[in-house]
Amino acid sequence: MNNIILFDDENWTSFLPLTYTRPIGELRIGIDTIREKWEYALAGKVSYITKDYLTEKFPINIEAENILINGSVLPTRKLELLIKDLRMNEAILVNDQLVAAKIDNKQFNKMVETNEMDSIQGIELGMTEEDIIFQLTSPTELFSRNDFWLKKDFERKTAGRKSQPLSDTNTVIGNKDLVFLEEGAIVEACIFNTKNGPIYIGKNALIMEGSMIRGPFAALDHVVVKMGAKIYGPTTLGPYCRGGGEINNVMMYANSNKGHDGYLGNSVIGEWCNLGADTNASNLKNNYEEVKLWSYATDSFLKTGLQFCGLIMGDHSKSGINTMFNTGTVVGVSVNIFGDGFPRNFVPSFAWGGASGYSTYEISKAIATCRKVYERRKKEFTKEDEAILTYIYENSKKYRSWEKSSPAEGK
Repeated sequence: MNNIILFDDENWTSFLPLTYTRPIGELRIGIDTIREKWEYALAGKVSYITKDYLTEKFPINIEAENILINGSVLPTRKLELLIKDLRMNEAILVNDQLVAAKIDNKQFNKMVETNEMDSIQGIELGMTEEDIIFQLTSPTELFSRNDFWLKKDFERKTAGRKSQPLSDTNTVIGNKDLVFLEEGAIVEACIFNTKNGPIYIGKNALIMEGSMIRGPFAALDHVVVKMGAKIYGPTTLGPYCRGGGEINNVMMYANSNKGHDGYLGNSVIGEWCNLGADTNASNLKNNYEEVKLWSYATDSFLKTGLQFCGLIMGDHSKSGINTMFNTGTVVGVSVNIFGDGFPRNFVPSFAWGGASGYSTYEISKAIATCRKVYERRKKEFTKEDEAILTYIYENSKKYRSWEKSSPAEGK
């Protein structure tokens, strides 16, 4: 089994607030995370080089031989072959930037100590065509490029396998072979449309009656899709998530809920989030202009190149009933939003309030809430989780305007 190390570079900041709580390799696109994709592609086990405060939860494992890969790069067939053909202490570079390398433990330790690549012979590709290098650079790509990877993951995960039988109470528009049910999945009286892409239902997932789903779509293990849900692809609901109401081109990570009516489109929702009943997120400006989005990398609002862009929400954040999000809103980690009106379109981590103003969600109370939420799912909120949340609380103070000056609202 290959020892794979995914490393975070300066690109990690571009994916905040999603990467506040994880390395880039733990981001999901398509059906699987980047880590899971590489573990399959190279028949190995992944560990990480990431931010210091994340290393207790995501430690590095160094062996005699190691494959080092940029965590924001996804596996393509051509890149997989190039990596497999690498000699020891040889690297793949694009524009002098490290993409991947095969290194021994002695060379690895030297790189860590000197931060130099002088002794590694590099293969400069001199190209970035996506059939060789497919690299993610922003959170919006997790939904805008989900179509390609959802179809690709579906093909790989279902190749040579047989789906669990689909009940005759369901209606399939298109190719029935593009609906795949894992063991324990329960699907009754639903309408599936596979003309634009496949539909994957994970182990022990429950798709309640009356749900209407257009592919490509993935509901991972233990997902619950509520009665009468209207879901447009490409959409992925991560493990133990709940989906309801109207959902369009959304990436939702694990253990998060949008269980009620309300619209969510062109969005990424982190783990342990909850959107209250009738929460709605705008994904199109009234003047049809390009959407700007808050960037932690530049501490400013940047153009996304997209006309449709909804909500980017970090882990542990929640909205009250009837919450309205503006087009292109970024919500940090452990935020509690409620009240009338539209909140600003950049909400710092540990904010408590809404359009009428915010106070700070104190770290002790935030941790207490996390423990309760984890207990409901029979999971443990560990010391590592607590340390990560505490670090984020301190690190994000500069964005909370009621404590210190904060960036102006975007237009």
